[in-house]
Amino acid sequence: MDAVASPPLTFREAAEADVEALVALVESAYRGEASRAGWTTEADLLDGQRTDAAGVRAVITGADSRVLAAERAGELVACCQLERRPGPAGAVAYFGMFAVRPGLQGGGVGRQVLAEAERTAVERWGAREMQMTVITQRADLIAWYERRGYRRTGQRTPFPYGDRRFGLPRRPDLAFELLVKPLG
Repeated sequence: MDAVASPPLTFREAAEADVEALVALVESAYRGEASRAGWTTEADLLDGQRTDAAGVRAVITGADSRVLAAERAGELVACCQLERRPGPAGAVAYFGMFAVRPGLQGGGVGRQVLAEAERTAVERWGAREMQMTVITQRADLIAWYERRGYRRTGQRTPFPYGDRRFGLPRRPDLAFELLVKPLG
């Protein structure tokens, strides 16, 4: 018996009406027991929230930021944030708030979203580089990005301990590392 192909992903810019659905998607991919159905969970590193409605709304309405919503058959299945930033050699795009529904992780959806984000950053802003920060303890996730052309810079920033908007750390040594990839 032949497997039924999944409907293709479609992409659009998220709107303010999507805020609650985006918050729910991001939370499901990273926090709590539901996130353990996928491989991107941070449940062993952090408790509490990953994002909130105010933060997502600010990204959607920001002059230099966008949220790409990925849908399959009209249903939100993934998202990511793109933010235009100045760089020494031209426009840089920051990639964040990346989430794929836990049950779909490992099936190529994330790869498609990342590729669309890179294409969009080049087309919309002429971005010459994509940047992101990843928790240094997420070796599996960093390796996934490295297989897609990102490189570790060694540039680290501390985790914002004490700021509950970013979660409740379960360990004292969390930090972010900057990853970069040339575009275009």
